[in-house]
Amino acid sequence: MPVRHGHYAERRSQQRRALWLRLSRPSSTYLVGNFRTGGQEWQPAGQPERVLVYDFLHLGIGKATPYGIYDLARNEGWVTVGSDHDTAQFAVATLRRWWQERGRHQYPAARELYIVADGGGSNGSRVRLWKTELQRFATDTGLTIQVSHFPPGTSKWNAIEHRLFSVISRTWRGRPLTTYETVVQCIAHTTTETGLTVYAEWDPTPYPTGLTVSEADLAAVHLTRAAFHGEWNYHIAP
Repeated sequence: MPVRHGHYAERRSQQRRALWLRLSRPSSTYLVGNFRTGGQEWQPAGQPERVLVYDFLHLGIGKATPYGIYDLARNEGWVTVGSDHDTAQFAVATLRRWWQERGRHQYPAARELYIVADGGGSNGSRVRLWKTELQRFATDTGLTIQVSHFPPGTSKWNAIEHRLFSVISRTWRGRPLTTYETVVQCIAHTTTETGLTVYAEWDPTPYPTGLTVSEADLAAVHLTRAAFHGEWNYHIAP
């Protein structure tokens, strides 16, 4: 189909001149405390890791909400561990922290940022707050943000799922996530034979839910939709 071929040809051209990132978060949050974690870990004989029988939230110290960024070119991940709600503000705050700490130093000449994101969740294609927060980020950094969302039901093909999050799950298997520091350390120690490097940090900032974006605020976003499925493919100018 000519339109589809043209769309992918355009994307391949963009890949050569823009920085590509994959954004996502695991499908669940994790309880932080002396709780059982699936999997097995070697322990000295007769010295098992003792954990609580029940995993009620009030028995721990909170919950961890990881949000990740995967840099395809460098095989490098960045994960922010939140302790509040998974919102669009949290998602873009993670992107902003990555840019401040890693991106702007690694790609000083970058003028465009191409993001491949899931179709739902805090960075969903229909989330207004996601677009307004991206506009603030674009304005602050001077970057043009190009976004492509996976269509509904296809997020499992997002490379971040099997190149980053699945590896993190293996890193902490059988190990109780007793503190937020433990969660961050487990994520930061994740690596693979292909050279994956992961940076992680804890974000204790509260991110309230229920924020509304007015029609005027949405209209102020410098958003241009692509000719092919503009609801999933668009760019936001500074």
